[in-house]
Amino acid sequence: MFSKKWFFDLESKLREMGLDSDEQSFDEILENLKHPKRVSPNQFAETVSYVILASGFNQKTAKIKHRIIMDLLKNNSNKFEILPVFKNESKIDAIITVWNNRQSLCDGFYKCQNLEEKIKYLLQISYVGETTVNHLARNLGENLPKYDRWIKRLGVVFGGDKNLNELLDKPKLKPELKQACDAMFNHLVRETGLPIGYIDVVLFRACQNHLIDMGDK
Repeated sequence: MFSKKWFFDLESKLREMGLDSDEQSFDEILENLKHPKRVSPNQFAETVSYVILASGFNQKTAKIKHRIIMDLLKNNSNKFEILPVFKNESKIDAIITVWNNRQSLCDGFYKCQNLEEKIKYLLQISYVGETTVNHLARNLGENLPKYDRWIKRLGVVFGGDKNLNELLDKPKLKPELKQACDAMFNHLVRETGLPIGYIDVVLFRACQNHLIDMGDK
């Protein structure tokens, strides 16, 4: 595990299986991380909405529901026309709020001077939390990982310290666990020459689709 060949084999299998995407395709994510560009207010709102929606759904379902909801919003549909697609009223309210304020939200994001400011700014949006904020920032072109449950488990395997298992279910990411994950990412950056954000999405998809054996019984 954790070699150049191992990583590119995973990437290749995901592409062959048609699982090479998040909101964007692997190729789009990689291009956006290598050459970040300013997105439009519509693209900003769509990206935020996908992250709000995606939690709790598999990739295929999230993408279908997201596309339907975005089409409805572009056609000026109201909340009660959208709710049959996704029956979580508070999340639909959050998505509608983002859509209605997309110009000011997008402008505010790009006024931020650095990554720390951008993360704080995004955290003010409803249903963007400590884990999902990195997902959102990555989809907006920031080169960082999500530190989700899969990545944390891989970090433990990479670090070789079974004591770190005790930290996996803690509500906050503990420094020792973050250090193990960052060491894994830095190693894979050296192995592959790819951005951390891209490595993150490939590893997440590989774990989610059971392409990585972490010794579970």
